[in-house]
Amino acid sequence: MDRLIYTALSGATQTLDRQAVVANNMANASTVGFKGQLSMFRAVPVNGAGNATRTIAADTTPAADFAPGVITQTGRSLDVAIDGDGWLAVQAPDGSEGYTRAGDLQQDATGLLRSNGHAVLGEDGNPLVLPLQADVTIASDGTISALGAGDRPNTLAQVGTLKLVNPPVAQLGRGGDGLFRLKTAQGEQAGPVAADDSVRVVSGALEQSNVSPVESMVAMIGNARRFEMQMKMISTADENERGANRLLSLT
Repeated sequence: MDRLIYTALSGATQTLDRQAVVANNMANASTVGFKGQLSMFRAVPVNGAGNATRTIAADTTPAADFAPGVITQTGRSLDVAIDGDGWLAVQAPDGSEGYTRAGDLQQDATGLLRSNGHAVLGEDGNPLVLPLQADVTIASDGTISALGAGDRPNTLAQVGTLKLVNPPVAQLGRGGDGLFRLKTAQGEQAGPVAADDSVRVVSGALEQSNVSPVESMVAMIGNARRFEMQMKMISTADENERGANRLLSLT
């Protein structure tokens, strides 16, 4: 059998994997604070007996696209957008600390502040709990103040501070829950990151996804055409094999 079929098959398989990454980015084009996943092809030589004349394709997702998204004003008091570099610290379901740029914060029935269901952490590393039915304001440094219903303006009180961090993006990895975490050089999860006082937020605003729907659509079309090309190569290799068998049968 012509080994071309294996080369083409690897290309087709990895193209499908890349299409899945692009489709996920496309599906999150309107998700607040979402960072697109990067996808790259690389050639992997086939080791074995004989000359190294064949390579297969491998698709990798080395990192996310950390380019900032567009900040839009919403006027909602619990909406915050990271101004420049930085992240919001939240608590993952397993209790670990994760980081997100999704600033559409919500307050549940117990007063717990959440981001996409994850508890938002304060500077002390504990989840933030705000007074119910209070008028909340968030300052640019993440300080949260609350004014109870019917209270006088001069009774405005500080009730907590968002934990804002700014770890090196090269050491951040995205988990299956969509949260980013700091990784060690060995790829293991590192401990919590210390708060960074230089990180600022824009209150009453949200950072949109940095995924371009147009670019994602073009990439999906390109992947579809690339897959068709690889399948054509497999079909051609099969036709060549059949033709060779017919010639050999005549001898």
